[in-house]
Amino acid sequence: MKKRMTKAAAVSMAAVMAVMMAGCGSSTSNDTQAADTSAEAAADTSAAGDTDTEAAADGTTYKIGLLQLVQHEALDKCNEGFIAALDASGISYEVDQQNAAGDTPTCTTIAQKFVNDGDDLIFAIATGAAQACAAETEDIPIVLTAVTDPAGSGLVDTNEAPGGNVTGSSDLTPVAKQIELLTQILPEAKSVGILYCSAESNSEIQAQLAHEACEAAGLTATDYTVATSNDIQTVVESMVGNVDVIYAPTDNVIAAGMPTVAMIANANGLPTIVGEEGMCTAGGLATYTIDYTELGKVAGEMAVKILTEGASPAEMPIEYYPDDKLRLVVNEETAAELGIDLSGLNLE
Repeated sequence: MKKRMTKAAAVSMAAVMAVMMAGCGSSTSNDTQAADTSAEAAADTSAAGDTDTEAAADGTTYKIGLLQLVQHEALDKCNEGFIAALDASGISYEVDQQNAAGDTPTCTTIAQKFVNDGDDLIFAIATGAAQACAAETEDIPIVLTAVTDPAGSGLVDTNEAPGGNVTGSSDLTPVAKQIELLTQILPEAKSVGILYCSAESNSEIQAQLAHEACEAAGLTATDYTVATSNDIQTVVESMVGNVDVIYAPTDNVIAAGMPTVAMIANANGLPTIVGEEGMCTAGGLATYTIDYTELGKVAGEMAVKILTEGASPAEMPIEYYPDDKLRLVVNEETAAELGIDLSGLNLE
């Protein structure tokens, strides 16, 4: 597909965001139940495009390569949201669903396949997936999501003016607000262990924000990093007795390994404040979360504009989740296991 370089207005995040709730097996600050369809179901129903929709007016069926870095709840929801936006648009499409299982060389192989197949657009979920795709093509439009800082990760010139063939939606989390939540729930806490994978540039950005927020709150913060998922158990065990609470940002390795983190931390009375809802569901204590399904929908809307209106990624600013749509989510089972009283939080 040749990109038409006509200028198009960036998708307004506010126009597509709906306040949604997905319980953490417990409580949340919203009252609307979000539909939760598995990523596998999304892949199955969309692999041959929207069969119930007539082809585009010009008869075009768009070929879309979809690369998800790894399987865990947040990224699965981005996938679902993207497919939902394509379906809602009425375009005819074929999507090649691929998951790299967290492996960087596999990301590269999949990205090369998309380029060799001549796909019209690539959708990349998470930083490693986006970086692999961007390294393989400067011509095929790439829409990303679940990337904290696309500019900081070298994917765009600036987040306001991407300047190339890459744009999308960021999952920058409210780190300062999450640290504030930590102090509300655990007012006696003095030391925080920041747990993340050293190989993820997004996590390093969030860790720095966490250090700044902890300093402002009078907390001592120490980094505890893993190189791979194999390190999680050893690193979390090393935190026991050395910190009062764990803070885990939206790190893909930690998110996928959250059951292990929670098993060790909760058994040793060590609370974990996490970066997003899926990590809370997997055993974390609490978070202020964005809605990853809606984040994927925003990216899908951007993709449709590129495919059908000739919008240029170079001129489409990175979109962000608005603060007024954040949801407070807590895991009451974890709170009970840790003996933590959450009655002071506003969960209505």
